Amino acid sequence: MESNAFKRHGGETVPWKCHVVVAIFLLMLTVDVVKATSEYDPYKILGVSRSAGQAEIKRAYKKLVREWHPDKNKDPKAEDMFIKISKSYEILSNEERRANFDRYGQMDENQPFGQSHHQGFHGFHRSFYFDESFFHFPRSRDFADSKYMLHHAQFNSEILPDSYKRPYLIKVTSDWCFACIHIEPVWKEAVQELEPLGVGIGVVDLGYERRLANQLGAYRTPSIIGLVNGRVTFFHQVVVQEHLRQFVEDLLPQKLVEKVVNDDNYLAFLESWHAENKPGLLLFDRVSDVPLLYKLTAFSFRDYVRFGYVEQGDTHITQLLQQFNINTFAPSMLLFKEDTQKPADIIQARGMKRQIMNEFVSNNKFLQVPRLVSQQIFDELCPVKQFHRRRKYCVLLITGEDDAFLPGNKAFLDFASAYKKDVLRFAYVYQRKQQPLCQALLQNQAAVVILERRSQAGRVLFRSVSGGWNGSEEDKHRLHEQLELLQRDPSYLTTDATLPELNNEMAPIFIVQWLSAVFDYILQIYDGLLYSNWREMMPILSLIFSALFILFGTVIIQAFSEPGESKPQNSKQKESPTTQNEENRSSRKDFVEVTELTDVTYTSNLVKLKPGHINVVLVLTNASKNTLLRKFAKEVFSFSGSQTLHFSFLNADKHRHWMASLLRSACFDQQSESHSDDEDSPDCAGYVLALNGHKKYFCLFRPVFTGDNHSGSSSETSFSSDSRRPIEVHHKLDRLGLWMERLMEGTLPRIQVPVWPTLDDAANTNASAS
Repeated sequence: MESNAFKRHGGETVPWKCHVVVAIFLLMLTVDVVKATSEYDPYKILGVSRSAGQAEIKRAYKKLVREWHPDKNKDPKAEDMFIKISKSYEILSNEERRANFDRYGQMDENQPFGQSHHQGFHGFHRSFYFDESFFHFPRSRDFADSKYMLHHAQFNSEILPDSYKRPYLIKVTSDWCFACIHIEPVWKEAVQELEPLGVGIGVVDLGYERRLANQLGAYRTPSIIGLVNGRVTFFHQVVVQEHLRQFVEDLLPQKLVEKVVNDDNYLAFLESWHAENKPGLLLFDRVSDVPLLYKLTAFSFRDYVRFGYVEQGDTHITQLLQQFNINTFAPSMLLFKEDTQKPADIIQARGMKRQIMNEFVSNNKFLQVPRLVSQQIFDELCPVKQFHRRRKYCVLLITGEDDAFLPGNKAFLDFASAYKKDVLRFAYVYQRKQQPLCQALLQNQAAVVILERRSQAGRVLFRSVSGGWNGSEEDKHRLHEQLELLQRDPSYLTTDATLPELNNEMAPIFIVQWLSAVFDYILQIYDGLLYSNWREMMPILSLIFSALFILFGTVIIQAFSEPGESKPQNSKQKESPTTQNEENRSSRKDFVEVTELTDVTYTSNLVKLKPGHINVVLVLTNASKNTLLRKFAKEVFSFSGSQTLHFSFLNADKHRHWMASLLRSACFDQQSESHSDDEDSPDCAGYVLALNGHKKYFCLFRPVFTGDNHSGSSSETSFSSDSRRPIEVHHKLDRLGLWMERLMEGTLPRIQVPVWPTLDDAANTNASAS
């Protein structure tokens, strides 16, 4: 029977049914594979074409991520869709993976090229890379850290300035970081503990924020960074919650909180309000260590309030606990101002929260009558008027630091404590430490001024209380009347002034700031050298070894060089003493080359001078030649770099008629120039002429008496053009530099000449004929 089953029956064979079943199975399998492959087509998932650029792919990815994020989309398929979107973007954002997918349909980088779609898809599911980092890591990072993501602009505009008020804990991570998986549970617990206390939390993605990571100095993932006061510190210990908490505490400055250990210690703490100009805040708690929440609050308000801590279990502070009736079963905070015997404000709570502490300290940042020690405090105490109904007046006492002013200061404090109005803020200032401010308001040493600020530029309206201030009952009554009048009539303030910026009395001196900056820099270098890996250290090591190679290479070359190499120079110097003398002589020149005008050089240096060029000529005699030339060279040295200026001198003893002929041809008034008997040969030693040969004009400098010479007994003296006072030769060119500046500016008067006189005897003949 079995054999007949394979025989033909009606022209057909029996086993055709088996072939049909196999074909249907293969067809279904092929459809499933194609369907599975098309389902994970990254182009279709992101909704972009195969020719899309990276910018378009990135925009589509960001749009879909916002739409399908499981925290925002409650669709049951949202999580699976979000995973597909992330994996698709991972493939298309990498050019190599994208090319593999375009050629072979390959979605896993570990799969060999050319495998079938079925094998590729199977490997895609079974890949360790996909299973570990794809399914597990995004769920623990993206979902929890999305609200902490930092960007470069946001970091510099918000986080960096805010680090001066609270510390920041920043995690540096990246996509598909295997090591980041292990620290995620600890990081999450640390964030849940530290963020409610006031620690700022941030996350930087190394792949998307490379610029910010470079600014922080983070080159590997995972990295944890602390940021305080703009300073970056790396965490290098084992990532456990206790270490992270201690790391944050170590970031804070030392001595933020002072421990009060006995009954005498607290008095010294509270009575320092006068020197520190700050209220004092005492926290009473049963734990021995200062709570981190209290330290963080002290860091935020360290510029306004002094913080102290009292351990309630200490046996040395029993009198203190009884004096202020402290509840030993709950933490208590007592804030003291000028009165050290009675707290200005008290708060007790079984569970101290950050918000409660911040509000409590913010409402008590200043003393009852604080001292103006900086512009920041002045801006907060006396804000600029913004609206008519929000007027704020500042009652300012200008006083001194001596003991003689203490009664008046105490009376002003008593008055301010009794006269409490929301629109009034009382303050005082020491005249010696804020002199510019006091001089802008009034000159009295002890007085009261009522002012209202009108602009950030310092404009105020003010009025001083008549009669000054010495703290008497009459002064208090007068001040009370004028304050009441001010509230009824705001036009009471009549004087307008602009105040200068206040001096910062509490700022550290420059040397302290410099030493602190140097210490931070050295600490940062030490930290980098101790914990950086070799890849990060290679640029620094390369620079160090290059410098050492150059240094020791130079020393070795000099050590092995032959000493006879320097002999040719010595022999050369011995063989050519004439050349050496010429070089020494040229090195001793008076700063600038000055040529003598002779019959040979006269035509080229004046008559045929190029257009736009000027020859500055000094007139001298044999007796005054050395002195005037040296002075002339020094005065015109700063102008010798100009390409259009030439410098010469003319010997009046050799060409005694040239100067007179030049002045006569220019119709220049010589009567004021000549004080000698010979009118044709005036004493022109020390005159300077700027000659423009092309345009035929000149500018004249004449020696002027400056009052600098006192002897008047020198043999080489002449008389100025303005008076009969003698001018020593070395003072004749004292103002030549100013005259040269006017010459370069073109503001000197120009004297035209019809023709330049010559230097030969014909000049004398022409002068006599005329």
